[in-house]
Amino acid sequence: MSLTPSPGRMAVDFEERVSFDRLREYRLARARAALEASELGALLLFDINNIRYTTSTMIGEWARDKVARYTLLMRGQEPIVWDFGSAAKHHEIYAPWLRPGNSRAGMLGLRGAVHPDAGLVRSAVAELVDELTRAGVRDMPLGVDIAELPMVLELQRVGLDVRDGQQVMLDARKIKSRDEIALLTTAAAMVDGVYQTLTEALKPGIRENELVAIANKQLYDMGSDDVEAINAVSGERCNPHPHNFTDRLIRPGDQAFFDIIQSYMGYRTCYYRTFVVGRSTPSQVDAYVKAREWIDAAIDVIRPGVTTDQVARLWPRAEEFGFASEMAAFGLQFGHGLGLGLHERPIISRLVSLENPMEIKEGMVFALETYCPASDGFSAARIEEEVVVTADGCEVITLFPAQELFVTNPY
Repeated sequence: MSLTPSPGRMAVDFEERVSFDRLREYRLARARAALEASELGALLLFDINNIRYTTSTMIGEWARDKVARYTLLMRGQEPIVWDFGSAAKHHEIYAPWLRPGNSRAGMLGLRGAVHPDAGLVRSAVAELVDELTRAGVRDMPLGVDIAELPMVLELQRVGLDVRDGQQVMLDARKIKSRDEIALLTTAAAMVDGVYQTLTEALKPGIRENELVAIANKQLYDMGSDDVEAINAVSGERCNPHPHNFTDRLIRPGDQAFFDIIQSYMGYRTCYYRTFVVGRSTPSQVDAYVKAREWIDAAIDVIRPGVTTDQVARLWPRAEEFGFASEMAAFGLQFGHGLGLGLHERPIISRLVSLENPMEIKEGMVFALETYCPASDGFSAARIEEEVVVTADGCEVITLFPAQELFVTNPY
């Protein structure tokens, strides 16, 4: 059983649960410290996860791919956020932690839909330069996380030294606070419940997309703010892993695995489970045992001070499970940080970790996932556990049973 709290989702007066004031203060302090430790004068942020981390503002999944919102965090200054139309006025009313005047309406063109001749990017950069000048950081490098090319070109045209700001923000976000861990654990607990529902529904005649619909509804009913993706993979589609779902009908004896990627208060899950419908075969069981052994070996060694190459070396080489290279097998034997983003630090993979290891530290939260094709040529096992790194090891926070291959609706 997990020792990390996963409290109810309501605020109450009789228990201390998540403190959002403390969460906001922690995240902004981490971002400020990372900025101060860098050579940058300011961070210009378009990644909505970085915007939420520094300003605690969010206007929904709609904004994820629009590159329409942005934040400027300068040394010694309060963050400024430019938001989509009336959202800026909304923040003035409901986000009192933002300094008055620092929630502003902004518009950059919606990924080029507004013609560049309208001058939106040029006027936005002029405003940014004014702020940088007032703060005394105009001549220091400017860190940018992600941006449209017209924005980068305009920043360079006015003489700004543009650097990679995403590295600074990922460093800030890699150690989670007690409140972040509670939100991540609560998000995982929601998926625990969805897997119970899926095991009851997973029987011959239901389709992959119907199972995805069931999971989506339950998650939103439980308070999810974004069901980003659900993989539902069954039968002959299990090998190779397609990372999607279809309208395939579930049949007796199918192996089926799911990945549920969703967030609660912005904090994400990446949580695979594998089942078999009605009855299992020795080939399916053998594949599951191997996948379980690989993930357990990683869990057993994780503790502060261990490096990511030590974990990656515990997993099989790509050629050992049917792939020509580590690039071709990337993401199958894999570890990745979880937080406001689905892929944070550390990243653990034979592709990148053997030559570029990262130290694992207390307070990191990440997912470990393994994959093993079955000898029948089409079935496969996929397992994923989320762990919190503690002072003397790690704690698993994904609790739906996965030590043995789970047979749903057995005959």
